[in-house]
Amino acid sequence: MVIGTFHDLTAELLAVLENRTITERDDKIERITKLIDKRDELLPQIKPPFTGEEQQLGRAVLLLNQQVDHLLKLQKQEIQQDIQEINKKKRSSNKYTNPYESLSVDGIFYDKRN
Repeated sequence: MVIGTFHDLTAELLAVLENRTITERDDKIERITKLIDKRDELLPQIKPPFTGEEQQLGRAVLLLNQQVDHLLKLQKQEIQQDIQEINKKKRSSNKYTNPYESLSVDGIFYDKRN
């Protein structure tokens, strides 16, 4: 039953996203990517007509999918914040190593009489 396998993969994906003990973000992202790829392979195989049990699993998958979407958005926001912090640190480090690089040219006097 394809829907059952899809449900199991979705539940596993949700468990990986909720797991805060994974310290290496790269490992976590790799696992998430593999699970999403497996789900993508199964998606075209899900075709009607559905039995009653398959319909219940489908409803459960929809609920799980909403949670997965929310957690993926949170993960994306964390990554974006980290990128912004890294860029901010890079800019401040550059200002420290070369303090005269970004001097403004405000206050220049132009003599119009000549």
